[in-house]
Amino acid sequence: MRRRDTARDRPIRSDDLFDEASTAKATIDERGIVTGWNEGARRLLGHPDSAVVGRPASRLLADGAAGDLPGLLEPLTRWSGELTLRHRDGRPLRVGLLAHHRRTADGGAEWLLVSPLDRTGPTTADDELVRAAFAQGPCTMAVFDARLHVRWVNTYMEGVVGLGQAQVRGLRVSDVVPDTRGAEIERMMRLVLDTGLPQYLSLPPEHGKAAWSISLAPLLGDDDGRALGVVLSGHDTTTRYEAQRRLARLNEAGVLIGSTLDIVRTAQELTDVAAPEFADFAVVDLLPEIHPGGAEPPPGPVPGTVVLRRVAARSALEGTPEMVVALGDLAVYSEHSPAAECLAAGRGVLVTVVPETTARWERDDPARAAKVREFGFHSTIAVPLLARGTTLGVAAFARHRRPEPFEADDLLLAEEITARAAVCIDNAHRYTRQRAAALTLQRSLLPQALPPHPAVQTAGRYLPAGSRAGVGGDWFDVIPLSSARVALVVGDVVGHGFQASAAMGRLRTAVRTLADVELPPDELLTHLDDLVNRLSAETEDEPGAEAPTAADIGATCLYAVYDPVSRRCTLARAGHPPPVLTRPDGTAEYLDLPSGPPLGLGSLPFESREVELAEGSLLSLYTNGLIQVPDRDVDEAVDTLRTVLSRPAESLEDLCDTVLSTLVPRRPADDVALLVARTRALDASQVATWDLPAEPAVVARARKNATDQLIAWGLDEAVFTTELVVSELVTNAIRHAQAPIQLRLIHDRDLICEVSDGSSTAPHLRRARVFDEGGRGLLLVAQLARRWGTRHGPTGKTIWAEQALPDPAG
Repeated sequence: MRRRDTARDRPIRSDDLFDEASTAKATIDERGIVTGWNEGARRLLGHPDSAVVGRPASRLLADGAAGDLPGLLEPLTRWSGELTLRHRDGRPLRVGLLAHHRRTADGGAEWLLVSPLDRTGPTTADDELVRAAFAQGPCTMAVFDARLHVRWVNTYMEGVVGLGQAQVRGLRVSDVVPDTRGAEIERMMRLVLDTGLPQYLSLPPEHGKAAWSISLAPLLGDDDGRALGVVLSGHDTTTRYEAQRRLARLNEAGVLIGSTLDIVRTAQELTDVAAPEFADFAVVDLLPEIHPGGAEPPPGPVPGTVVLRRVAARSALEGTPEMVVALGDLAVYSEHSPAAECLAAGRGVLVTVVPETTARWERDDPARAAKVREFGFHSTIAVPLLARGTTLGVAAFARHRRPEPFEADDLLLAEEITARAAVCIDNAHRYTRQRAAALTLQRSLLPQALPPHPAVQTAGRYLPAGSRAGVGGDWFDVIPLSSARVALVVGDVVGHGFQASAAMGRLRTAVRTLADVELPPDELLTHLDDLVNRLSAETEDEPGAEAPTAADIGATCLYAVYDPVSRRCTLARAGHPPPVLTRPDGTAEYLDLPSGPPLGLGSLPFESREVELAEGSLLSLYTNGLIQVPDRDVDEAVDTLRTVLSRPAESLEDLCDTVLSTLVPRRPADDVALLVARTRALDASQVATWDLPAEPAVVARARKNATDQLIAWGLDEAVFTTELVVSELVTNAIRHAQAPIQLRLIHDRDLICEVSDGSSTAPHLRRARVFDEGGRGLLLVAQLARRWGTRHGPTGKTIWAEQALPDPAG
């Protein structure tokens, strides 16, 4: 190793600097055996290494019977003190030792003992070293007397203030640094003189100056301890200060950017972090595809001239006067612009604005060049927004107020902040695309319009979640049933996104299919529960599935069937909130229904409850997103819902809007489905019922009764068809079923003919051969009626057929 002596310009050899024999060194293993012995140790005690190495170290002690040396040092990692050792000639020698406990190369441990051979006191050579250290030390130093006048400064301090020692001697700090920084240093120096205690202060950079860490200590007299002056030591901490500020900006960016899944909001958060702390002007421009529901952005760099849309901007000046492109507008960037250059390169670009640069921009974009001249832009950074290998847009940062230009470290910081924002913008874009697709799927699966029905007047609302959770699996439906009855259903699938929407579609289809079978509400929920369990099993068998439980694809459901003839409603629920019944007098209450388990558990049975509803009653079905809102008490929401539903409304549509505006926040955390139904009742004059004996002769009487009733209702045109339908259904009941047999006609918008019997055997269509005497009854009914079917009850079945009646208005 060689270096130049700056004072004498002569080579210095390492042998001149280090004398290994000037320090006594020995090593002792964990057993107390000497393993190493250098020349310095031999000089100190006179023993050659051959007489010591491999022997117990305790033999070197003046007191040979002294305790085990390693045992004394065992709990320590370092020890210093004095020991009395025995010299080779037998005399005791008091030696100062420093012992280190260290690991060896083979994984063991040993003690290293060192002792200097030369312990002479201070010399005149030391004074020369001290003076040289003060004058040439690697930090700025200055000495002030008791009046705080400069008495001495070292070489580094001269370089910092730009003045020699002769020029500053006798001045105060406030004379040399005539600003707030100098006044603060002088105030702290007075505090040092008054208290006799050292003081410390950090000075951030001001107006392009460096950041400093200042230490102040009192200089006390040897005799009386009186303060003779103050010594100042300073360290330039600009690099550390800027590094800390960059780290703070990164931390700030991590906290502030990406607080929502909104593309524009995220872009604005990026500019808010950058300006005015980092840049005087910051903008974010995105490719036109990057918008809610937009297409997938292009992969890789984007070369050549580009078209971008301005989505966010922030300036240190009020009103962002530097901006040429308004928010939301498209702009064309030539291939020579910083935006296009960084997109083509796929990395950040730092540009120092010089006249040649401005002249080139003048040719491509005169408006931007004019703004550069007007505000004095001198430094700019453009960074591409990249995520998952795709290009999203550009973030640009510029300075025109602060004098210091961007540096390479600033470019790294801009790239880091922009990278974080790009991930958030990409997540927001992907989320909005998926949410738009899931919402489209959800709305396509929900009824586009609730069908008019003679039994109820209905209105419904579906409100998707406005949070990160995404579209859920809430749904509602109104299903026409036989004999003027209607089914009302509301459900909620666990989870959000495509899976929840798809599961909702399957469950809604299953409910409609089971409703056509005319199952009671409790049995329908049992079949639906089995379906959810099968869906869970199918998901578990999918490749790569994370084996969800049934509850992961579970759902809640409320199913109700209302009969306008009897005005009775049968309801059952599976883990769903109870409905609200508002009676015609305005009183509202929650129906006390048996609380079945959510669908997918397959453990407990479901139970139904039947209630009689007065005509004009309002039945409100909803999902839990309506009453379970973060930061709001559920009991309070339940009371509010009941209060709103007890108030009169102009229409059911207005009532739905009032309920949502009262209970649901602007951006609900969960989906909300609401279905309200006002009941109607058929007058007794619209229903005719006859009990029939199980005798063949009764068929003619049944036809006559039906004919007389149709004529009374003014339905002469339906007589012929109804006679055939009644004849066939009653004949089948007498031949193939058992008592009791009942015929019922219902006159509403359609004409409904029902024949009930005591048998649970379901009839089926068959095609009779040419010479068969029977077998054509149900086929004939199917041809004459608009629709027909069978439903089962507790004591038998009912075969029904509907005939369309002419529109009275037409």
